[in-house]
Amino acid sequence: MMVRMRDAGSAILFLGMLLLMVGAAHAELISDIANTKHNFSATIEPQGVNRQARATTESQICAFCHTPHGATPEQRAPLWNRQLSSASYLPYASTSLDATDLGQPGGKSKLCLSCHDGTIALGAVNVLNRTDFRGSDQTEPGNRVDFTGPGIGADQTIPEGLGELTGFTRRLGVDLSNDHPISFTYDSAQAMRDGELYDPVVVSHINERTAGSPPASPQGDYLPLEDGKVECITCHDPHIRSDVVGENVKFLRVNRFQAQAPVDGSFNRDSDIICLACHDKDGWVGSAHAHAGVGDERYTDAAADLREFPRDIRVWQAACLNCHDPHTVQGARRLLREGTDGPVSTTPDGARFKQGGSPAVEEVCYACHSADGNTLQGQINPNSNPTFEVPDIKTDFTTMARHMPIASSDQPAGTEVHSIGTGSAALQGDRRGQDFIEAPENLGKGNLNNRHVECTDCHNPHRVTKNRLFNADNTVPDAAGTHTHEDGVPHTNLASGVLRGIWGVEPVFGSPSFGSEPVTFEVKRGDPGTGGSTAVESPYLTREYQLCFKCHSNYTYDQAPMLGSFTGGTPPGTNSLYQYTNQAMEYQAPIDHMGEGTATNSGAGPGYETNNHRSWHPIIRATGRTPAVRNADAEVWRSPFNAAVGTQTMYCTDCHGSRTAGDTVVPVNGENGYPWGPHGSDENFLLKGAWDDQTGENTTDFVNESNPSNHLCFRCHDPNQYARDIPPANWNGAPPPAVRLSGFKMATGTSPGCLPFKLTNLHVGHASFVTNFRCTYCHIAIPHGWKNKVFLANLNDVGLEAPLLAGEPGPGGSASQRQVRLNTTARYYNGPYYNGAALKVRSFARSGEWTPANCGSAGPPGNGQSGVNWMLGSNEACNNIP
Repeated sequence: MMVRMRDAGSAILFLGMLLLMVGAAHAELISDIANTKHNFSATIEPQGVNRQARATTESQICAFCHTPHGATPEQRAPLWNRQLSSASYLPYASTSLDATDLGQPGGKSKLCLSCHDGTIALGAVNVLNRTDFRGSDQTEPGNRVDFTGPGIGADQTIPEGLGELTGFTRRLGVDLSNDHPISFTYDSAQAMRDGELYDPVVVSHINERTAGSPPASPQGDYLPLEDGKVECITCHDPHIRSDVVGENVKFLRVNRFQAQAPVDGSFNRDSDIICLACHDKDGWVGSAHAHAGVGDERYTDAAADLREFPRDIRVWQAACLNCHDPHTVQGARRLLREGTDGPVSTTPDGARFKQGGSPAVEEVCYACHSADGNTLQGQINPNSNPTFEVPDIKTDFTTMARHMPIASSDQPAGTEVHSIGTGSAALQGDRRGQDFIEAPENLGKGNLNNRHVECTDCHNPHRVTKNRLFNADNTVPDAAGTHTHEDGVPHTNLASGVLRGIWGVEPVFGSPSFGSEPVTFEVKRGDPGTGGSTAVESPYLTREYQLCFKCHSNYTYDQAPMLGSFTGGTPPGTNSLYQYTNQAMEYQAPIDHMGEGTATNSGAGPGYETNNHRSWHPIIRATGRTPAVRNADAEVWRSPFNAAVGTQTMYCTDCHGSRTAGDTVVPVNGENGYPWGPHGSDENFLLKGAWDDQTGENTTDFVNESNPSNHLCFRCHDPNQYARDIPPANWNGAPPPAVRLSGFKMATGTSPGCLPFKLTNLHVGHASFVTNFRCTYCHIAIPHGWKNKVFLANLNDVGLEAPLLAGEPGPGGSASQRQVRLNTTARYYNGPYYNGAALKVRSFARSGEWTPANCGSAGPPGNGQSGVNWMLGSNEACNNIP
């Protein structure tokens, strides 16, 4: 991703690279088994091939597979000179595979397996030099051709390469679950079921090969099916090699790598990787992993040599093979390259590879998206090399105190539950695999032990783009694939390129009242294409929150999970919280609650509805509370959130992600530093800054606002306008920065009086007067959304959102509307929403029109006092809370 096209020099470099790409020499494939690894002759050495096995004395080449007489009587077997294995195989399977007849290998695939499953010696032929070995048990000396070589063991079966359980062996064994599926019908019906396969009836480059047919690739122009099925010979011709000496083409009939940019809906046998002959993936063309101007990182020599890639190959050229291997490590699913948690071995030059293990999707991504993968040139810690543009997500997941449960060992089930393609047609539609759909039950609905997160829960690697918006032209990359976050640019909640084509849900509500969960969800899935509508009603994902809500709502659970239910999460009891909340419920943003004034059914109790409404951070919808509506100055917010107050929206990842500097939500080191996203953090709840009952402590020192210890709220809200403690000598004329207008002020009265800045900013007024001032005195502990305006806690009106504590609700009280913190100056702790609260609101006021009389006890069982008397001198006073 070195090409950023920010200046003319970059543009020239990009053009030059394209010209080189178009003019790249294309190796030809020729039939010449004598110069391949399939030449086992003792006397005829193949040119440019390092053999691990050969005969000790036999000079023939063809005889190890073919014989003119005494061949195995197998249908369509080409005069086969070997017995076929009687082994029972474990075939490939996955929940996203739509093949209906996948079973034991058949056809010519059985011929290949007679060597490659490792159950029969390489030299165990039927007939050789007029000697018939058939009928013998082939285990006694003299009953087979002897083999030798560095990979040959006592049983003289196929060498195991770097290990039979690795992805760097062609001793496939009888467990084929980590190998590309074979012996299944590939027809129009299969293409229709899958949705991302070419129809072999429609295209000409996939064809049945029958007697009298023209030759298949590479001599011809099609990949052959056998009896309508995909077999080993569909992709491989065991006789061919490249005309470039030493180039390993893996006996593939067409290209092993991408030679030019792919074209959507069209396969070019001269330039496209062989995978694209069958797989026509939505969104792949122009995606970050396929674009020459984005995936331009080069492989290290060690990584390339291990994979038998050409040295200096770029990511876009490796294409599918970056993440997939058709014969991958044992234990991996979906042919994912190195996709297990197994033991790691290292080659002499430092390349790492797995020895079996259990499925682990994240390990595939860590190969490149880490500081220690040693896969790509320049791949080191982002603090040390900020010009390396591949995000390092492994550091967040594996080194930070709090992280998503990405590893199986972090997840409640202890094993990888993630499985795309699950669900039902009625709820999520057909072809669920192509959009990475999972059933709600697979994500925890009905069984919280199934809750998990994997990279492909949040990203579709076939569709991610380096664009600011999900619907941008992916052939023209932007500076980054994350959202625009710049001074003066109004903020939005539109998904960026890294979320393109993943699925999510849009909640549908039956009531605007706080506490009312969504009654149903609309599944958002599919690739939007270039210029797709940004309307929230679109069938595909358009908003970041739609992704978050599929796990953080009742879409995937009946009862919300508990803190401590997975490794790496926030400890139970933090901020008085023991059970996670329903974020979709909290963030509901009813249209008639926008702006200022009175709205009904907020969830507040009777008597507290006037001048009140639901509040929310604008994740789903803007608040409508502009500076004019608030009677406030936009400069009480930091940039860019001061650009469009009331009309802007924001992202979950503005608050959640790795810890940032104290005056911004942009990750450390900016665009190419630590990644955006809630992968991990050293703060609880994966927050970008500290957030607890001490947040908002009044102080006179904001010299070092960028200090990461500056708490979360002040990444977006200017602390000078909230927690600044101005000495009494300056109450009539505060030094710079100026105290800005806030919606928390009085419309009339005298200032300073007993409290400064009454007519300007009562946040600063309280911070300058109240000892131990804190945010959660007055505001709730989870400020996603709330039943009262501006997230105000109201201890006169505690409802079912908080469990009953000892002594509550008291004589004549109601659990659904109760007064708490009775005749005490102690702070009130009752999670999830009250974390050291003190405020009691007798009546709500319009923004900018507050009076002391709005605050105080509603009456018995509280002390019944109000206004200044309640705040300063009563037994519930809040001016000097311990």
